[in-house]
Amino acid sequence: MSNGRVIELNSGHRIPQLGFGTYKVADADAQQVVLSAFDAGYRHVDTAQMYGNERGVGEALAAMSLDRGDVFVTTKLNTPNHEPADVRRTFAQSLRDLRTDYVDLFLIHWPMPMFYDGDFVTTYRVMEEFVHAGTAKSIGVSNFETYHLDKLMAGTSIPPAVNQIELHPYFQNREVANYCMERGIAVESWSPLGRGGVLADPVIGEIAQETDATPAQVILAWHLAKGYIAIPKSSHADRQRENFAAADVSLTPEQIARIDDLDRGEEGRTGRHPDVFDRM
Repeated sequence: MSNGRVIELNSGHRIPQLGFGTYKVADADAQQVVLSAFDAGYRHVDTAQMYGNERGVGEALAAMSLDRGDVFVTTKLNTPNHEPADVRRTFAQSLRDLRTDYVDLFLIHWPMPMFYDGDFVTTYRVMEEFVHAGTAKSIGVSNFETYHLDKLMAGTSIPPAVNQIELHPYFQNREVANYCMERGIAVESWSPLGRGGVLADPVIGEIAQETDATPAQVILAWHLAKGYIAIPKSSHADRQRENFAAADVSLTPEQIARIDDLDRGEEGRTGRHPDVFDRM
């Protein structure tokens, strides 16, 4: 798992800072797309029960020339599956679909505070069983706000290794990101390119010229410089290689500060707030 930069999680396991996201990759296409990402250099693949492509990702894991231990695999619990029996049943199915005995990281996808009496703590306690059994090397959460994390950590014994949140130059999610970094919870950025909207920003374009890089590489290099994990997604081999090469782009403190200044706060959010995301 040595391709590119890695960071150590609070669980003691190491995660590549650049991962390959599979949101909206069709199950039928996932094997080819993920194998292409491995060829580009990725050693970290991110999927979810909600994405409906775990089988295709599993086919890629079975067909790859890499050893299983060389690849970091993340999947996430789907929102209708928070009840303890459903957590156990669907996690077992995820392992079967992914054709692996373990995942490197298993996340609660959304806190869903409007369902299950807001009780994601019980859900997480079941996930702690998987750590003790060795079927999940690390566990964590996604889309958790600071107050969700306060509640979670007060009622569980294993701190979340990761909080995967929307984060990009237009929505830097600073309160949550700072909270996590101060407590040793790794911050993982979904939609790290802002669903493409940030790519045309003039400041990004200027820095791309200064660094002889592409706008996407500049944005991803900013994530890495901030200490975040980023999971860009592309089905095209050339774009996969371009994104992965962001690890070779160095930004100056002044360039990082210029990107920091692009933050639009809540106006920059492209997804739904975790407190209103329902079962869709």
